[in-house]
Formats: sequence, structure tokens, C-alpha cells
Amino acid sequence: MAERLKVIRTENAVEVRLDRPEVHNAFDAALIRELNETLRGLAAEPGLRVLVLSGAGPNFCAGADLHWMRESIRYTKKENEADALRLHRMLRRLYEFPRPTIARVQGGVFGGGVGLVSCCDVAVAAEDATLCLSETRLGILPAVISPFVIRKIGPAGLRAWGLSAKRMTAAEAFRIGLVNEVVPESRLDAAVAEWTGRFLENGPEAMALLKRLTTEVEGAPLGLAASKTGRAIARARAGKEGQEGMLAFLEKRPPSWRPR
Repeated sequence: MAERLKVIRTENAVEVRLDRPEVHNAFDAALIRELNETLRGLAAEPGLRVLVLSGAGPNFCAGADLHWMRESIRYTKKENEADALRLHRMLRRLYEFPRPTIARVQGGVFGGGVGLVSCCDVAVAAEDATLCLSETRLGILPAVISPFVIRKIGPAGLRAWGLSAKRMTAAEAFRIGLVNEVVPESRLDAAVAEWTGRFLENGPEAMALLKRLTTEVEGAPLGLAASKTGRAIARARAGKEGQEGMLAFLEKRPPSWRPR
């Protein structure tokens, strides 16, 4: 079976590219499995600092593959639930990836593709990109991606865009917080490189802790949040990376993790 992903490495970063341009990078069971396993392997690499998720060809991701959807019509309720759980595990692995993640967004982004964007820490979109929570047009709903979309645009945003299945422009996606920067397509790679460079300036352990802390304190009672945040900052200040970062600042020199 042909690989559905390409993994492109640089010194400190990796680009994971959905590589099914003939079907607009739509995902099926095999792509979900391959992406899940790829993310699991990359998360264990200590030297990796940034992950970029991209799509080959003119479109980022068209959501679910039509052939896969056709097969699901014959699934039992139990089989559909198992299928949904596999998709959730992949999305969660991306959402909880321990390094900063950047979605490089171009062309059309539909259904589950919006879920992938929502799972990334930062999304940079070409100004002519369009995004759509299109499931209700098919009589289904964006159920599996909904926890991640809500974390990006809130319940009201999911209802407005999910119920209407209206295509949003990149500018509208920026306005509601689904993407973080909109640039001409000719500048897309440069903008992604700029975000990558910013992340490489920062302490990798601190960023991993911040990602984990964000998940832990989101919606937590203030008392519990105070306990978790207190432990987090104490751990960071006492750790080798925190000590190095503060000393480097006081001594007016670059910290050891910063690229030379």
C-alpha cells in the first residue's frame, strides 16, 4: 500500500505532509492509522522542536475520503463507534503533541480537515484559503472533531459554522481564532518558517509544560488551577532549563537551546 504521508526533516523541525493530492488529502482509515503512528514516533524524539502539518497539492485537506464514507454506510453502530474512536485518538495525539505544532493551510479545508487545523497550536493560512464544517450538508455532524473545534472557536462558533455549513474565508477564520495568521500564498512557507523560528528561540521544556498546563487548567476551578500552576512554575524555575534561561538573560547571552 502506498504511503499517505511524507515526513520531511530539518535540523530541529519536521514537516508531516498529507500526501494524497489526487483526493485533496482526504483521510481514510489507513491515513488515520499512519498519521497516528507517525505522531507517536515523533513525540518520542528528544531533538525534535517543532512540527509542521501540511497538505500536498492545491488543498490542505478535504476531510473524509469518499470511498471510506461509502464503506461506512454498511458499518454497524458498533463498527462506526470504533471507527470514530480511532479518528479521535489520532486527533488527540496531534492536539497533545509535546512540541509546538503549526498547520500550513492552503486551498480548501473541509470537515475533518478543520479538525486537524483545530488540533494545531498555530495555523497559518493563505489568504485565498476557504474552510468549512461541511458535515451537516451530508446529514451527519462534526462530532469527533467537535471537542477540538470548540477549544479553538467556542461552542457558539461551532454552532454557527457547523449548523450553516457556510464556507469561511481565511479572513473570517482569523477573526474567530481558527487561524493565527493570513498571508498571500506566495508567503506561506516564509510565514511558517517565521513561526518555527520563534518557537526555536524558546525553551523546549517550558513550551511542553505550557501545552500540558493549558490542558490541565482549562475549565478547572480556580483553587485547583492555583495548585497546578504553582507546581508548574516551581518546577520550571528549579529545573535546568529555567536556571539556564534566567542566567542567560541576566548575563546578556543566548541560552544554550537557541540555534547558533
